[in-house]
Amino acid sequence: SVWWVSSSNDCVVFSVDPVTYYTALHVAVLRNQPDVVELLVRHGADINKRDRVHSSSPLDLASEEVERLPCLRRLLDLGADINGIDKTGKSALLHSLASSDGVQVHNTDNIKLLLERGADVKANMMDGDNVFTFIIFLLGETEGRDQEEAETLRRFCLQTTQLLLAHSAKPDACQPEDSLIYTCINQFEVHLPIIRVLLDSGASNHCPEHGPTCWSGFALLFERLRVLLNGPESMLPHREALQRADVALELMMGSVSRPQLSPGWEVKPAAYSIYTDQVLALSKPLKLLDLSPASLKHLCRVDIRRLLRPVPLDAKVKSLPLPDRLKWFLLIENSKDEEEDMQQ
Repeated sequence: SVWWVSSSNDCVVFSVDPVTYYTALHVAVLRNQPDVVELLVRHGADINKRDRVHSSSPLDLASEEVERLPCLRRLLDLGADINGIDKTGKSALLHSLASSDGVQVHNTDNIKLLLERGADVKANMMDGDNVFTFIIFLLGETEGRDQEEAETLRRFCLQTTQLLLAHSAKPDACQPEDSLIYTCINQFEVHLPIIRVLLDSGASNHCPEHGPTCWSGFALLFERLRVLLNGPESMLPHREALQRADVALELMMGSVSRPQLSPGWEVKPAAYSIYTDQVLALSKPLKLLDLSPASLKHLCRVDIRRLLRPVPLDAKVKSLPLPDRLKWFLLIENSKDEEEDMQQ
C-alpha cells in the first residue's frame, strides 16, 4: 500500500493495508517514526483510529515496545485518548503490561509515561483482568527458569508494582488467583520485596471482602513454611526458610494494629517435622498480638506508616528528624537480632 501526505491542501491520502488493516498512522508507529506520526496527525489522520482486526489504536501499538517510546510520547502530546479501549476492553496501559515478558521485553518506561499522563490504573478488561493480573502471571512464570532469568523477572515485577502503587492502584482482591498479596505470601521465600511494597501501600493481608474467614495471609504463611520445612534442603535450606518467614511475619504484623486470623487457626507443632520449637517461637509474637492489647510502640508504628502513605515510604521515613534506629523500626528493616544488638 502507498501512503502520502499532501502539504498543499492539508489532506491525508492513504489506503488501509489489506492484510493488517493498519492505517498509515499505525505503520508509522510500528516503524517508530514519531515525526511521520506528527505529520500525519497534523494533516488530518485520525489519531485514535482502530484497525478492524484487533481494534488496536496507534497508541496501543506504541505502548507495546519500549523502542516505540518516542512515538508513544508524541501521540500523547498530540492528544491521543490515553484511556481508550480495544474490543477486549484493553487500554494502552494494559497493552503495555500484557506485552512485557519481564525478561526480553521491559516496558517499564512506557508504563511510567502512561501513568504520569493519567492512565487509569483501575481499568478492567471485559474478562476481569486488571493491571495486577499481568504481574501475577509473570510471577508464576518464574518457576522453572534459571536463577538469573527468574531474578530479572521478579525485579521487573517489583519495579512495575511500585509504579502502579505510586499511582494509587489497589492490589486487594478476594479471589486468590486475582490477589497479588496472596500470590506473594504463598511464596514468601522469593517475593519478600514485593510483599514489603504491598504492605507499605496499605494492602490487606487477608481477604478484603470477607475477612480472614475467606483467607488469611498469616495462615497462608505458616502453611507455606510447613511445605518448605518438610521439603528437601536443596529447594531452600530450612534455616533460610525460617529466617525469611520471620521477615515476612514481621512485615505483616508491623502493618496492622491487630492481626486478622482465620477462626480457630493455630500452629500445629507436629506438622513442622523437627522444627517445632523454632516455629512455635516464630508464632509466639503473633499470638500475643492477637490475644493481648497492642503496645503503644506497635500502634505508633502502624499509625505513622499509615499517615505517610501513599508509597514509597522509604524516602519519607528517612527524611524524618529521628534516630536511625527509629527509622529502621518504622520501615520494619531491622531484624530481631539487630534490635537486640542496638539495645546492648
